[in-house]
Amino acid sequence: MNKQCKMASRRLNFFYGDYQALHDISLELNENQVSALIGPSGCGKSTFLRCLNRMNDLIPKSRVEGEIILDDRNVYDPGVDVVTLRRKVGMVFQKPNPFPKTIFENVAYGLRVNGLKDSEALASRVERSLRQAALWEEVKDRLHRSALGLSGGQQQRLCIARALAVEPEVILMDEPASALDPIATQKIEELIHELKKNYTIVIVTHNMQQAARVSDVTAFFYMGKLIEVDLTETLFTRPKYKQTEDYITGRFG
Repeated sequence: MNKQCKMASRRLNFFYGDYQALHDISLELNENQVSALIGPSGCGKSTFLRCLNRMNDLIPKSRVEGEIILDDRNVYDPGVDVVTLRRKVGMVFQKPNPFPKTIFENVAYGLRVNGLKDSEALASRVERSLRQAALWEEVKDRLHRSALGLSGGQQQRLCIARALAVEPEVILMDEPASALDPIATQKIEELIHELKKNYTIVIVTHNMQQAARVSDVTAFFYMGKLIEVDLTETLFTRPKYKQTEDYITGRFG
């Protein structure tokens, strides 16, 4: 792996029972960069995303071949602690999923699970995470009210703050704005732009314009295969393969 590379898959194959969902995926994810995964529904992009922090382990009869390297180690090695892996590789889902707790406790949850008990330290980390998620000014006066009272866009930024609180190295986002209105979507996109200064970000999106706006690199998946990956501007203006060109010009997908 090159020095810039934070995480990489090497000849990754993934199976749901007898069905092979991913074929031989090798992809490098660089530090301080947003990598977008695009492609039609069912092409394997979300499956690939969930392999990166072993979320697919929860699916019965699923199996993986190949490697995913983080910090020079295969995350599928037998000795890897999955809880530690998921702290390093945080996940933000398609629909906001705050816990039915206060705003403060949503962000503090992972910190408490990891053994942080000092109330001053907790308060400091919660504030920092909410500031990073561009939410502090909107919620600082109601930290002890239910997170379920927030708008959809605020809930999604809260989920991002919750992921940031445990100080991950990589943030995975599975269509993080697809359930949001255009104004909330814009806030999430601005936030992604800010966060890449400190994190490696991988985003799955169906929205081609969004991929073009937020990502540095785009990878096009089709039928479980990685067709091509390139700088976003290059892939959208000069794709190498006809399949990519057909997809980005709207001929299918």
